[in-house]
Amino acid sequence: MQTVHLAVYDTLADWEYGYLAAGVNNPEFQRTPGEFRIETVGAAADPITTLGGVTITPDITLDDVDPAASAMLVLPGAQTWDSGNDEFIDAARRFLDAGTPVAAICGATVGLARGGLLDDRAHTSNAPQQLAATGYCGADRYLDVAAVTDREVITAGAVAPIEFAREVFARLGVYDDAVLDAWYRLYAHHDPAGFLALGQQ
Repeated sequence: MQTVHLAVYDTLADWEYGYLAAGVNNPEFQRTPGEFRIETVGAAADPITTLGGVTITPDITLDDVDPAASAMLVLPGAQTWDSGNDEFIDAARRFLDAGTPVAAICGATVGLARGGLLDDRAHTSNAPQQLAATGYCGADRYLDVAAVTDREVITAGAVAPIEFAREVFARLGVYDDAVLDAWYRLYAHHDPAGFLALGQQ
């Protein structure tokens, strides 16, 4: 079984990881059912409170994670990314150095920019101005799209949790191509044909 590590911290944006976590942790429709699991990881073992007021106690801490043994590090947004979460920026660098993908959405892309991890990769975020404020050197690689995958880094804006999940599913190989297409048609485009296609799997 492969473990996808979902970072958790105070003011975590609840809506940004929901589709991703459900798809990774739910064996239904997966190419290899039960191949993946979600494990929450915190900077410390203390419970965190999400932006929606939900309390989450991390399964493990960053000190317990071996990046080389992980399938991916997922960094959702939070109100703390403009100047905080340095432990997770350092973790993202360790994961990438180990060849393990990192997926960041919303404010987490600001953290990657602050850490210099978007300087040489195509990427996106909530707006180019938000990343420019970090002083990073990758502005010419910014793409005005919902989600981007470049090598081992996935980025997305806050209003693109479905596209974010799709990129993660594709990178991990959670679903085969037909299922991923049906899933995206259903959730992104509200296309009932996507529901019917999934029902035939």
